[in-house]
Amino acid sequence: MERYRNSSGGSGVSAYEIGSDYILVKFSGTARTYRYSYRKAGQNHVENLKRLAKSGSGLNSYINIHVKNLYDK
Repeated sequence: MERYRNSSGGSGVSAYEIGSDYILVKFSGTARTYRYSYRKAGQNHVENLKRLAKSGSGLNSYINIHVKNLYDK
């Protein structure tokens, strides 16, 4: 996994990994990894998550607003 840059300094995201149709997100303070995929969260949301992860800003907020419970179980 790649360390999340966390430009704001207050994100709950610590790391991520990008796949072709998904993104894995690890949150600070937990060992659990969440998988957001095209199948469950939708292509548009997953591509936005990938873009935010690479930019190092806004990922945690986007997850909380748009896809919080749309991770693969």
